[in-house]
Amino acid sequence: MTTRAASWQPLSPGERSVAIEVLVHGPLSRTALAQRLDLSAGSLTRLTKPLIETGLLVEVPDGGGPAEVRQGRPSQPLDVVAESRTFLGLKLTEDMVYGVVTTLRSEIIARLDRPLTTHDPAQVADLLAEMTGELTASFPTLTGIGIGVGGLVRDRAVVGESAFLRWSDVPLAQLVEERTGLPVVVENDVAALVEAETWFGAGRGLDRFVVLTIGAGIGYGLVLGGKRVPYAEEDRGFGRHWILNPNGPITPAGQRGSAVSLLTIPSIRYQIRAATGLDLTYEEILARAAAGEPMPSRVIDEAARALGTLVAQIANFVLPQKILLAGEGVGLIDVAGKTVDDTLRAHRHPLAAPLDVETKVSDFHDWARGAAVLAIQVLVLGVVEV
Repeated sequence: MTTRAASWQPLSPGERSVAIEVLVHGPLSRTALAQRLDLSAGSLTRLTKPLIETGLLVEVPDGGGPAEVRQGRPSQPLDVVAESRTFLGLKLTEDMVYGVVTTLRSEIIARLDRPLTTHDPAQVADLLAEMTGELTASFPTLTGIGIGVGGLVRDRAVVGESAFLRWSDVPLAQLVEERTGLPVVVENDVAALVEAETWFGAGRGLDRFVVLTIGAGIGYGLVLGGKRVPYAEEDRGFGRHWILNPNGPITPAGQRGSAVSLLTIPSIRYQIRAATGLDLTYEEILARAAAGEPMPSRVIDEAARALGTLVAQIANFVLPQKILLAGEGVGLIDVAGKTVDDTLRAHRHPLAAPLDVETKVSDFHDWARGAAVLAIQVLVLGVVEV
């Protein structure tokens, strides 16, 4: 069933700069906004007027303080109207679709999940359209759709490679747009998560920021100058070649001693299964390691030392202000955090500045939120290169 896309006017580069500044850092007074963007009062007025007229920005109370005086009359701070537009973010895994609806500021206001029982592209697009139709009934301001996929994505439209979905050159954006009537942005799921954390999360306001995800695979995102750095091999298994321990384990998915072989959930489960014959979940392995069982303890300790080494290597070369550890695998920190910290310190210069490491156990709705943020950036704000 086709839905009707919410309408908006494309923003000029100047309007886009104003909108992004208020969206990410607001509410802001006109004086502060002009200073941040190096604009004259007249230029700022010219740029903000259409944004207010279209309902994207609004003057808001400033908490009871005196209003700013501008050209002889009081002026309130500017903020975005977060509820003026809503966005659907979808995260595809091998067997599930996780969906969230967010406001313009990426607050999640609804969730909807569905089993993914087929990988046929047309049927997957049918399922996404069905979920969109169900949510549009409750959120008529739905403006666009962001889809996060583990794999290589081209032009924010075509899934070039996806090992989980076993896809090659699938025009997913086109398939979903044809069924929903809404504009669609498709992106690598790690890239989308990095964007969300840079604008609205742990990396907000930082110049140098790293996201490292641990789960079914290894994800890495680098932010320099406040912008994500894209790279050609994005999510094509680079972690298989990031060797952390040349004498470490070898697993089906990674080279001996690689980040993938040592840290990913499938590899950790594989090591336990090969050594004990037990097919344990990741949570069960962590629990047994915490209880002191020898084999789970050995595997988790080796993973913790690998993580500490990896974080130290990143810190030594990138010099980030913060590293965010995210993903469904970072429960490792709860069991072996001391080993991670000790290894991290051992691999850094003794006079190195303390490293700000934040841990966030992300569920798949966080990844879906990241896809929604990509939709906000591209479809409303017109950000092409981020």
